Amino acid sequence: MLRLTEIKLPLDHPDGDIKAAILKRLGIADTELIRYALFKRGVDARQKSNIRFTYTLDVSVRDEATILERFKNDPHVKPAPDTRYHFVAQAPQNLTSRPIVIGMGPAGLFAGLILAQMGFRPLILERGKAVRERTKDTFGLWRQGILNPESNVQFGEGGAGTFSDGKLYSQIKDPRHLGRKVLEEFVKAGAPEEILYVSHPHIGTFRLVGMVEKMRETIQSLGGEIRFQSRVDDIEIEDGSVCGVVLSSGERIATDHLVLAVGHSARDTFEMLHKRGIYIDAKPFSIGFRIEHPQLLIDRARYGNNASNPLLGAADYKLVHHASNGRSVYSFCMCPGGTVVAAASEAGRVVTNGMSQYSRNERNANSGIVVGITPEQDYPGDALAGVEFQRRWESRAFDLGGGDYCAPGQLVGDFLAGRPSTQFGSVQPSYTPGVHLTDLSTALPDYAIAAIREALPAFAKQIRGFDLADAVLTGVETRTSSPIRIKRHDDNLQSINTQGLYPAGEGAGYAGGILSAAVDGIKAAEAVARSIAAG
Repeated sequence: MLRLTEIKLPLDHPDGDIKAAILKRLGIADTELIRYALFKRGVDARQKSNIRFTYTLDVSVRDEATILERFKNDPHVKPAPDTRYHFVAQAPQNLTSRPIVIGMGPAGLFAGLILAQMGFRPLILERGKAVRERTKDTFGLWRQGILNPESNVQFGEGGAGTFSDGKLYSQIKDPRHLGRKVLEEFVKAGAPEEILYVSHPHIGTFRLVGMVEKMRETIQSLGGEIRFQSRVDDIEIEDGSVCGVVLSSGERIATDHLVLAVGHSARDTFEMLHKRGIYIDAKPFSIGFRIEHPQLLIDRARYGNNASNPLLGAADYKLVHHASNGRSVYSFCMCPGGTVVAAASEAGRVVTNGMSQYSRNERNANSGIVVGITPEQDYPGDALAGVEFQRRWESRAFDLGGGDYCAPGQLVGDFLAGRPSTQFGSVQPSYTPGVHLTDLSTALPDYAIAAIREALPAFAKQIRGFDLADAVLTGVETRTSSPIRIKRHDDNLQSINTQGLYPAGEGAGYAGGILSAAVDGIKAAEAVARSIAAG
């Protein structure tokens, strides 16, 4: 099998043009082509008047060796790599101790799935509820301003990614193609097959709900067990090794292999780990606001006359600005045709995030506009200093929003001019329970406000209209990534000072987003399997 890259065709090309492009590219006759399959499809929108699809194709031909020799110096014609997943071990027949996975976000879900597929019958403990019950609780905050601290956007089956755009792409290095395994499992669970080949695949919240349920059923059918509303309040350690966990109910469960995949908002768990002496570090993350524009504005800026073309869908963007005060400002978790959502998990605090459905057909585009911060410069102290930093600004947002889980907001024009906003313009915010207009200049540290004020006009040079006066800023975005890293060995993925503990995913500081967290969960499962199989 050959892999051909950089095959470019017009947006509206007929299906037959792909085959014709292969024959032309390889200089072969129709009879020499056995079959081909689409591996990846991207969009080249650098020229708005000539937007094209860019294809990566896997091609089977009759005389592959001759063609490879002819194109040996061509980087766009190579042997196709093996992207199949290969299990690293199988559970022994006399398995005496089940591995435990804490958390059922992407990392915990895939750690549990891979362990189950290898026969290890994992026990997954999730502090929140099953995904449909969790959805009802989440709507309770969005529609009624009632927060359930154990069942919300952050906690529950599926993790924080369930209430997001469902992005399934990442910039992680993935030489073993573990991301492909993730996508294939999602397709088995009901995701559209296009996620296997589009360059920026996404699913959306409502589809993720059903997929998570099907993956749960798969784990259970393979001997795995899942317990909801089972918060782990302590990890038992003897002689530097994990020997069990204690639930909030007081129940103790013995294990010597524990995958810790609790997500970036399990602050009480972080505190427990710190008290237990498990080695953790404060790590950098970012803070900022959500910004909302009319989606059509973004479409026109990115696609010109091709805006609203159904073949392209809603346009996205990725922006970075290096401010004069030394801070980096960038767009984060951009949600085309989506909504800004309430993502708090603690009483008396306001947190925002972005979400969109598979259709991406809401009127607004939104993204985080965030500023990078570091423990050395911005929150010196112990390993949990970043958690307290987040809490401070989330509490400030709660107060600025009126103390009822409404979020503080400001129009971009007023924010840039340094005056409070008093009424909305052409952009109506999507955040519920609601947005309370105010002055956001005290919603973040002064250096972050200054950097964002400088960045918005700079971004408008790349996305025309980005500094639209009526665009809405909503505060605050603080959960961009975990404020800690649970340090682990590079080889066996165990905690550097606690044997049998496998920190994984976003909460442990080793991932950022659904795909990278899922891949890290696979790696953790493999490390557990190797350890158990080795005896």
